[in-house]
Amino acid sequence: MNRKLIFLDIDGTLTEAGKNTPPASALDAIQRAQQAGHKVVLCSGRNYGMLRPLLEYPFDGIISSSGGYIEYQNQVLYNCPMTPAQQNKVLHCLAENGVFCTIEGKMGSYVDESFQAFLRSRVAAGANSELLRWREQLESSLNIRPMKEYDGEPIYKVVFACPSLENLKVPQEELSGEFHFCIQDPDPFGLINGELISRQFNKGTAVRRMAEAAGIPMADTIAFGDSMNDLEMLEAAALGICMNNGSETLKQHADEVCPAVDDNGLYKAFAWHYLLEPSI
Repeated sequence: MNRKLIFLDIDGTLTEAGKNTPPASALDAIQRAQQAGHKVVLCSGRNYGMLRPLLEYPFDGIISSSGGYIEYQNQVLYNCPMTPAQQNKVLHCLAENGVFCTIEGKMGSYVDESFQAFLRSRVAAGANSELLRWREQLESSLNIRPMKEYDGEPIYKVVFACPSLENLKVPQEELSGEFHFCIQDPDPFGLINGELISRQFNKGTAVRRMAEAAGIPMADTIAFGDSMNDLEMLEAAALGICMNNGSETLKQHADEVCPAVDDNGLYKAFAWHYLLEPSI
């Protein structure tokens, strides 16, 4: 078997949404895959600050902010925050149309009190992994600070939520030239949430950048994800695998569906693809 480059989303894939401790079976699978000569990379919508608790584990590379910031072997490969003009335009447009948002820098995330209250009142069991992640992280204050403490650090993406798609009609008309609206599957109560990401990058472009840096052909890449911000990653990799707990829409685009994160899904998928044993 050729050496593989394996990309793992975090929330809903490596861990339960909003958590920072992977199942023991997943850590065992990652360690054994690395011992077999494969490389394993975190590829997350979280910013660098939010994924830092997972850096105690020896991953071979880091993709954060949905591809806006990339490190390989402790070297920065890519760094693409918004310009101040883009940021001001985005925040004004969303606020004018009743869209709640959180802005993400490299290390910190900044949330309006209105967004926090909106999530706490509307997000319940059965919501998609991104909504659950934000509710969990707001409750634990994981590198999330009030908007009034924003210190001007460069912003990589905007996370948004709103009562209906109608709230996004004008923002999509005004901003879609520069930004992609990655909208998650609606939750059971019709709540709309997603990410506003620069068209200069996504998880798919990050996969290609990482593969080039690692010297591993795209034909030897495997990606695991669960939500719609993983779509480009699963499409870019030679093998795209969706978790069974993931988006029903994403499953339609995946090459395979593996068991859920709480059913030792990563371990089972690694075993099925012979990633746990040394290559002969």
